[in-house]
Amino acid sequence: MAALALLGGCTDGPTPAEPAAPGAPHRSGPYFNMRGLLDAQVRQLTARRPGVEKQVSLRGGAPEVVRVPQVKWADELQIFYQADINKAALRGAYAVDSVNLPGGVMRHIYRLLPGHDNAPVLRLDVLSARGLPQDIQATLRQNNALFFGRKDLRLHLQDGLLSQYSASGVQKLVLFDSLRYRTAARVL
Repeated sequence: MAALALLGGCTDGPTPAEPAAPGAPHRSGPYFNMRGLLDAQVRQLTARRPGVEKQVSLRGGAPEVVRVPQVKWADELQIFYQADINKAALRGAYAVDSVNLPGGVMRHIYRLLPGHDNAPVLRLDVLSARGLPQDIQATLRQNNALFFGRKDLRLHLQDGLLSQYSASGVQKLVLFDSLRYRTAARVL
């Protein structure tokens, strides 16, 4: 049960804001508005009240599968707010590569530039179609004298609604073994 808590065009600068499609998060700042997307998802999911099916694995063990009928979405998606790069302190910290793909799909890749060692998000990859995010992947790290951590986060949306999400990573405290974890959830 404690494992479930773990989920609690190429350019070298920001690209201009894309027009927002209905249901898309309002864009504010130079980068993708992760906070706006998550806030909108929390509102929608809270109103719909779906449950989730989770698979959780610690230290490479067999996954434990759990169905959760009632979810407090603000807490459930809290870890994904860590992938918010659209903060004033991070302006100019990311290079943005944008690519138009077939079928009206747009891919934006935000990569941390050298010299911004305090920024936790190393990379954010956003795949959108018709102005709506479809797949978002983020790689985060935390590193200091006592702790090392790395997280890979993923959100998958269909028609602007969250359908699947996952978090995996490793945590290492000085003098302790590494803890590897993976959790994946499907919105019911």
